Amino acid sequence: MANSFLDSLTLVRQNTPLVQCLTNSVVMQFTANVLLAAGATPAMVDTPAESAEFAAVANGVLINAGTPSAEQYQGMTKAIEGARKAGTPWVLDPVAVGGLSERTKYAEGIVDKQPAAIRGNASEVVALAGLGAGGRGVDATDSVEAALEAAQLLAKRTGGVVAVSGVEDLIVSADRVTWLRSGDPMLQLVIGTGCSLGALTAAYLGATVDSDISAHDAVLAAHAHVGAAGQIAAQKASAPGSFAVAFIDALYDVDAQAVASLVDVREA
Repeated sequence: MANSFLDSLTLVRQNTPLVQCLTNSVVMQFTANVLLAAGATPAMVDTPAESAEFAAVANGVLINAGTPSAEQYQGMTKAIEGARKAGTPWVLDPVAVGGLSERTKYAEGIVDKQPAAIRGNASEVVALAGLGAGGRGVDATDSVEAALEAAQLLAKRTGGVVAVSGVEDLIVSADRVTWLRSGDPMLQLVIGTGCSLGALTAAYLGATVDSDISAHDAVLAAHAHVGAAGQIAAQKASAPGSFAVAFIDALYDVDAQAVASLVDVREA
């Protein structure tokens, strides 16, 4: 696994993948800064008139319906169409799915359009798989362990990778289950860390698409990069505001060897 972390991080920084982010308005700037710090290039192109065209030239696409409007729903649908036509990997972040009917219906309608990865918290993943009712807004009320069955069902259904974020992250594909221990509780006190992880997942998938690195390892490496940066930031910061700055700096500064040494990976 360590070699995949090393290779994936190197490829992100070498290839500077262009990531189209159709994401919620609360986290746009933070997400863009995370991508830039990690070595990728962000583009917030989400209008129906342009999103399909841009998805065809992007290296990765993030679909995050955190604060959706009717126009953004249309833009996301068009972006998925453009990504699928061009073979661009796209990532679904099912924010608060299960808790609100409109976004749940929308996510259920696009999950069969073969996302390369799904990244969410335990309750979002359980709800998307039809095995639960969702969490408390954007907060999970299910444990990561309880989402294993749902993640496996979604991985088989989509043919992609499913990542469940929590105290210990769970990465699932059709024939593999990996647990990742990394990060710090302070990540939960800065808005946008989870949403930007979805964007970084798209960056890693886009950067490694023509390599011998599996999609599973690319998703795992994205989570390890964020987790390691969170650990480094927590050593330097005493409160959420300073942590946010230290986190961006750590994403930029951390090398692949440090990522591999800071995280713990366990194959189930």
